[in-house]
Amino acid sequence: MLTKNRGFTLVEVLIVVVIMAILAAVVVPQFSASTDDAKSSTGEFNLSTVRSIIQTYRGQHSGLLPAFSANTLPGLTAKTKADGTVDVSGAYGPYLLEIPENPFTGKTVIAATTKTNATIAAADVTASDAGGWLYNATTGEIFLDSNPGFSF
Repeated sequence: MLTKNRGFTLVEVLIVVVIMAILAAVVVPQFSASTDDAKSSTGEFNLSTVRSIIQTYRGQHSGLLPAFSANTLPGLTAKTKADGTVDVSGAYGPYLLEIPENPFTGKTVIAATTKTNATIAAADVTASDAGGWLYNATTGEIFLDSNPGFSF
């Protein structure tokens, strides 16, 4: 008695491979889109948090804005006195342990700008080498840097 080998034919295997390739072509772009969505959500959250902290600082320091120094905002990450000077014996802060990173660039560097939310453009954002944040020390506005097309 002859036994019949049971297995898949070449045509059946090829059909399965083609179906897997089609599924992969549909699923892979969904993963890259979700990564961009996650970066946008993180950017929006970080931006909202920093803006809120700047307003808290302003409220506790009689309307003063945090001073910009050495590519950062030391008044947000250290203790401060009522006049805004950084001092370990200060009564206010620190408001942040560290400046959050820009999720698009991974940088925390802050660059000074004179632009406002209404006048900042993608060309202004991409012109900065900082890649982290843009801060207007006269208005207290802060933006994500180096991300064309993303604004709040």
